[in-house]
Amino acid sequence: MTLAEEFPTWAALLVSMLLLLGTSLSLTGSLGLLRLRNFYQRVHAPTLGATLGAGCLLFASMIFFSVLQTRPIVHEVLIAVFVTVTTPITLMVLVRAAVHRDRSEGNLDELDRSKTSNQSGR
Repeated sequence: MTLAEEFPTWAALLVSMLLLLGTSLSLTGSLGLLRLRNFYQRVHAPTLGATLGAGCLLFASMIFFSVLQTRPIVHEVLIAVFVTVTTPITLMVLVRAAVHRDRSEGNLDELDRSKTSNQSGR
């Protein structure tokens, strides 16, 4: 008997959908990193994609192993908490360092361009 025979169809569909959603979100974040123009715009897409994509992948893992072992598996909750907490903090630290660098070098055009392009893109 294999795992595929023991695994319920509803759980397989749910895990498959979450995996596809998670990988799609991560791919969208990666493409945003390539397409956006400057650092200040580029830093947001992978941050959101990584957080939401990892959340979906971890939730799929929790469902898969909980159904397979017939007991709740919550190890992934700890990973999700770390990803959810550390990713936005890393974003803030990177942006603050870039703003400080741009201000100290007198290179405020990059910062001004990112503000105007964000306002015009709305």
